[in-house]
Parts: sequence; C-alpha cells; structure tokens
Amino acid sequence: MKVARVPVEEQFRSLTSGAAEVITRADFAAKLKRAFELDRPLRVKLGADPSAPDIHIGHAVPLRKLRQFQEYGHEVYFVIGDFTGRIGDPSGKARARPQLTEADVRANARTYEAQVFKILLPHLTHVVFNNDWLSRLGFSDVVKLASGYTVARMLERDDFSQRFRDGRPVHVHEFLYPLAQAYDSVHLAADVELGGTDQTFNLVAARDVMRHYGLEPQVAMIMPLLVGIDGKDKMSKSLGNYISVVDAPDEAYGRAMSVPDALLPQYLRLVTAWQNEEIDCLLASLAAGRNPRDVKMLLAKRLVELYHGAEEADRAESNFRRVFGQGLAPAEMPMLELSESELESGRIWIVRLLVRAGLTATSSEARRLLRQGAVRADGRLLSEYDDVAVPDELVLQVGRRRFVRVTKLPG
Repeated sequence: MKVARVPVEEQFRSLTSGAAEVITRADFAAKLKRAFELDRPLRVKLGADPSAPDIHIGHAVPLRKLRQFQEYGHEVYFVIGDFTGRIGDPSGKARARPQLTEADVRANARTYEAQVFKILLPHLTHVVFNNDWLSRLGFSDVVKLASGYTVARMLERDDFSQRFRDGRPVHVHEFLYPLAQAYDSVHLAADVELGGTDQTFNLVAARDVMRHYGLEPQVAMIMPLLVGIDGKDKMSKSLGNYISVVDAPDEAYGRAMSVPDALLPQYLRLVTAWQNEEIDCLLASLAAGRNPRDVKMLLAKRLVELYHGAEEADRAESNFRRVFGQGLAPAEMPMLELSESELESGRIWIVRLLVRAGLTATSSEARRLLRQGAVRADGRLLSEYDDVAVPDELVLQVGRRRFVRVTKLPG
C-alpha cells in the first residue's frame, strides 16, 4: 500500500484542519514526513465501545477525519471495544458507567461494523475487536501494563479527582479502562489516534504507556464534540438529541431542521464534508442577513445525501416542503394494512392503532402523545379516548414529521 504523493505540508494542513488539538503537532509533522519518504502509510486508530446500537453524526466527526487520512493513502484501524465496552469508559462520568453484558456488546458491535462503511473506505479499513488481544492478557501482563502508569496521574483526571474529593467511589476497574485503551495502541503500534475532547486524557495516557513498552508514542488528534440538536448537551442517543446515520431520510431531514441557528457554523464544519471555502461562503451569507432556515435546508439535504444518496435527499426535501411549506402530507409514507379482525365495526382505538402502526412502542407512550395534542388523523386532532373509523384510506400523523397511511385489507 502506498502513500499518496501529496506534499507533506498539504497533508498536514488538511489533516489538522478542524481538530481541536494535536498532541503534538511536531510529532505529527515528523511522522507524516517519514511516511512520505519511506512510502509507508501511517496506522491511524479510532476506538469505539459499542454502548448503543447505532452510530450518530457526532460519532461521524472523527470517522470523517479518518476518511481524510484514507484519501491520502493511510491505513485506518477501527477498534470495536467489545472488551473495553464491558469495563465501561468513565470519561466525563460522575459515577461508574454501567458495565454492558457480553450479549449487548456483541449485538451493538454488529451494527457498528456495518455502519462505519457509510463513511470509511473498506479497502483501507481494518475493523478489529480488542477482545482478540485484551482477553489473552494474563494477570502478570496486566501488572506490567499497570506498572507503567501512576495513581497520581490517574487522579489528574477531572472526573476521578472530583469524585475523590466528593467522597464518591472511584473503582479500581475504572483505572484499568484508559490502560486497556492504551494497550490497544501498543498492540496495533498506532501512529495516530483520534478521539473527542472527552477522550483527551485516555489518548495522552496511551502515549506514556507506549513509551513504557519501548514504542514511539502515538499522536493524539483531538476532535471537537458535536452538540446535539437540543443545543445544550453533547449529541447522545440516551438524551434523544441525535441524528443517526441510519435514520430514515425524512426523519434525518426533519431532525436537521431542528438544529439551533447558533449551531449552524459547527454543524456545517463538522458534519457536511464540504470544503472550507464553501462553508465560509454560507457563513458569510448568514452574516449578511440570509435566513438561517435556507442554510438549514442545505444542511439537511446534505446529511441525507451523505448517508442515503442524492435521490433520497431530493425526495426528503420535496416532502419537507410539501408538509411544512404547503401544510400537506408527504407524497410517500409507510403503509399499514389492517384486517377486518382488527377492527370493530370498521373502527379501532387510537392508542391501539398508534402501537400497531409502529408510531409508538407502548400504549403509555401513545397516551402521552395524545394528551400533548401530537396525534392527528386526516388532519383532525385526536384524544386518547377516540375510536378511529378506518375508511379505504386514512393518514395518521404524529408530531410534525411522522406519517403512516392506514388502509383496510379487502375482504
């Protein structure tokens, strides 16, 4: 495998663009220069514990940076933490993170493995599982690993030190997490590791551990964390403020339109894969008075295009304009066919219908949405006590973006 014959200075400028911090820039420049001279690609690592089943566009920020490395011919190691996920990353946590079961980790890992190729180039990506090497370490190996790092350095972590001062427990297994992540870098002899700003301690710790094993320390490339569409917290599935890379096109488009105006510069730079010049022009137009809604529509269409293709992006934009611009239902929507046995005199309780249509997971969730005034049938607002007549066709709507066309099976 050969490194692209692109000048080192150009690679350096492009690859560091958008990074919050590079530790150290001098080390990175030296590694790039050597890779170019020896025609040997860098080994670039990103780890992800499969703590939830889907990848969202916040995860995609470092993944897109990895894609940039690949475009210069460098090799990517995407490390699925099927071992470290069972420890639980303590980063930024006020208490120990719950440990996942092996079954949870394996199920989530399968989705991660499939979804990363929405962004990464398969022929330059090694998907590896850290259980393959961490599970083989004996107790003496763990002692050797732990002997390369001090408790004082561990307590420099804000989350550990704050919990220690407050008298809240810091468990010994939590100290093992950054060491296990560091051993991933030792095992892979990583040249560069990417992570979010909440991973800075872990990535820098790996530099020390690699020295302990006689290896040249990796460069830590720290990427900004994407704020969720609520405008407050880091994007997270548990907080519901995310856009998943596998969201349906209409859902992804609608969620993108919920991005607060103030976050548009961050989203344009971190999630669109547009060139800086294009983004600068859009931001200049906003500063000159352009309606932020126009730019959000460009952002929303771009996100759908990245993960679903241009045709789906055009369709999602058309549906959005139809629903929100003209007050009409989308031209295309999921279908539900009800049999006569599911109806009583051609009617069905709205709570049961919402669950049956997959618009809610439970009856209690359906009741909550009905009490909030979020459910309509053919434009008519419904309550939790309504029985709905199902004629030949009925359009069921939840909130502003979710629609299902309900019909009766003939017979």
